[in-house]
Amino acid sequence: METQQTASSKLFIGIDIHKRSWKIHCATDLFSGKTFSMSPRPEVLKEYVIKHYSDYEVTTAYEAGCCGYRPHRCFESYGWKSLVVNPADIFRRGKERLTKTDRIDAQLIARELKDGRLTSICVPDKCREQLRSLFRRRNDLVKDMRQIKSYIKMQLLYYGIEIPPEYDNDH
Repeated sequence: METQQTASSKLFIGIDIHKRSWKIHCATDLFSGKTFSMSPRPEVLKEYVIKHYSDYEVTTAYEAGCCGYRPHRCFESYGWKSLVVNPADIFRRGKERLTKTDRIDAQLIARELKDGRLTSICVPDKCREQLRSLFRRRNDLVKDMRQIKSYIKMQLLYYGIEIPPEYDNDH
């Protein structure tokens, strides 16, 4: 007797991520499910998937933004495929361009994910991400210091106070 291997069912999860809540839209090969809100914690989504879609191969996608890569890393640790996508890469039809809500965004992400039209941005490893963040904060501080020094020099000039030559430079 010959055994046949069947392809596992696939679950596509589009997520619109925000600080206080996530909008989730689940779609499978056969149907496009409902959209719902949940708390912004990956473990809650994992519990939902285990409860409702335990035998499915899971793929998630969300837009790159202020919430970083932590959800992506959690999803991958669950054995799920996860994509972090550029918001501009999500195709929107005519009416979808005019109306933008979290619910619609989650549905669009799930639809594009299901149709195979999304590609992930390059997600840096944790160390590289932290170094990049540190470098950016340093650049912010250098810029702020330059502005503060300029402000002080302008105040001194306004009140007619001369700056000694050794302190009157761009540094």
